[in-house]
Amino acid sequence: MANQEDTIIYSLGPNCGIGEIEEGKTYAGTVQGFANFGTFVQLNARLKGLIHKSNMVQEHQEREQIFVKVINIRNNGNIDLAEVLPRVYRLETVTRQVRVTKMGDLSSQVGRSVTLEASVAQIKQTSGPTIFTLVDESGSGNAAAFIEAGVRAYPEIELGSTVMVSGEVMRRQNQLQIEVSSMEALTGEDAQRVHDRIEAALDARAEPADIPLLIESDVLERLRPAMRTVAKMIRRAVFEAQPIILRHHADADGISAAVAVEQAVIALMREEGDDLDTAYYLFKRSPSKAPFYEIEDITRDLDFALKDHERFGQKMPLIVLMDNGSTEEDLPSMKMARIYSLPMIVVDHHHPDAIVDEYVIAHVNPYHVGGDFGVTAGMLGTEVARLINPKVSDAIRHLPAVAGVGDRSEAPERQRYLDLIAEDYSEQECKDIALALDYEQFWLRFNDGRELIKDILNLKGNRDLHKNLIGLLVESANAAIEEQMAASMPHVVEERLPNGAYLFRIDVEIFAHRFTFPPPGKTSGEIHDRLCRQHPGEPVVTLGFGPDFAVLRSRGVLMNIPRMVRELHDEITGGGISGGGHLVVGSIKFVEGMREASLNGLIEKIGQAPVE
Repeated sequence: MANQEDTIIYSLGPNCGIGEIEEGKTYAGTVQGFANFGTFVQLNARLKGLIHKSNMVQEHQEREQIFVKVINIRNNGNIDLAEVLPRVYRLETVTRQVRVTKMGDLSSQVGRSVTLEASVAQIKQTSGPTIFTLVDESGSGNAAAFIEAGVRAYPEIELGSTVMVSGEVMRRQNQLQIEVSSMEALTGEDAQRVHDRIEAALDARAEPADIPLLIESDVLERLRPAMRTVAKMIRRAVFEAQPIILRHHADADGISAAVAVEQAVIALMREEGDDLDTAYYLFKRSPSKAPFYEIEDITRDLDFALKDHERFGQKMPLIVLMDNGSTEEDLPSMKMARIYSLPMIVVDHHHPDAIVDEYVIAHVNPYHVGGDFGVTAGMLGTEVARLINPKVSDAIRHLPAVAGVGDRSEAPERQRYLDLIAEDYSEQECKDIALALDYEQFWLRFNDGRELIKDILNLKGNRDLHKNLIGLLVESANAAIEEQMAASMPHVVEERLPNGAYLFRIDVEIFAHRFTFPPPGKTSGEIHDRLCRQHPGEPVVTLGFGPDFAVLRSRGVLMNIPRMVRELHDEITGGGISGGGHLVVGSIKFVEGMREASLNGLIEKIGQAPVE
């Protein structure tokens, strides 16, 4: 064929049919395959034609772009093509006006053919079809495309592509699914138009409801904008079918915070049409032993995320840290997460280090608005959960009180949350629930114990089972605590510090049962509580230590444990000192050979702290 100048080349949109092509016009296509008599060319997902070998100009490979003129449209629908090589041309897109169905309307279209414009959130290759998870402004759902068993359909479609999909709406295992007849990636203005429309709608849908707090609180009111930001990001992740990994400290406060958000997110996912298995597949709650995001934690999370991304075509997850994430101890894990571009959110009440905000996309912390650790993670988490999904408010309204008593909060918010639920739970019942959580989580180790934890927190509504379970766990926990105290209390060493405070020391490695409940931190806390009762009104510090660690509990001594740890790290050469926590409750690590120097340096700083 002769070269042509100033040629208009038409690109067929995904829904164009044979009625949208004309003889004599030139179209862009893709080489689909070869035969002895010519080359097959795909004009779009619905249409293909044949270039007879006599009308070929040059050799091509499969999936290569080619320009062709339509020389004949036969009565049976076959299209005869000829290759052209224009020197100067301009592209024009041919579109067919079709009625676009929204994902949220599929339930009324079962058995009918529909066309959708959506974004691809996940691509999962099964032993049969390829399953595409699609998201538009109204919801999400699955589309199944089949070429042959185990073969990837539409390999040109990638995660994040904006696509036009046509197919029949079916119901499979009580879930709506589109049986794909055609799928094409949108490009140029079409892709941008659909992308912008979906983005704007998702942004509006993700905006949390404007609801009041459960209690009156100046600190929480000042934190409302930050909590709304976090809630919006989590809602957005749900609507976009982005996996969420929630990491939390494995104590009553951290568990209460995380479970509140878990209830809100799972309920929201189910409203979106996900079954329970899918919801928990996209949302994982994982306890962390330490009150910070350890390297072991991020390594586990990355391992699972990368495997799911590779095997199932999942997006990389949103990481949510609760009751941890605010301190420099979190930085090594955050730096590793940044390498993989994992977005990270923090909801915490530990004293924050400013550098953390360089690595997170949102951070809720009472210290940012003049509060302190008395506003616990469980209080923050419950209010965030209600913003994510207000429908769970009644089910989780007791969790802040459990968190407050479990974390020994002295903030006014603790009593207000207790007053809120006084008709349903007494303060002692909240303390029992908190103790049961600590006890059961100790035996669960790194497992989330999802259903057990829900029973302990009475989230299933079976009050008799809840009471019986709490009674048994509290009895077992208290028996273990009393046995530990009987062994440990006789070995507590007392001294008076220069600032007038009482210091009580105990080696919990050799004077306490190991590898059982209560662990060293809680053992030290129980000893501290007893000693405070024995010295009412006096400043008291309890120091429980082992070969390479120490835990601190304080009343009436105005310490700043994170600052003390940083100073000791610089002052004691070879001590390997690290640690942190709240201002007056925390832990410190050191190398075993420098234990004496580390403890002496720590005690010296405690003795210099002002007392109330």
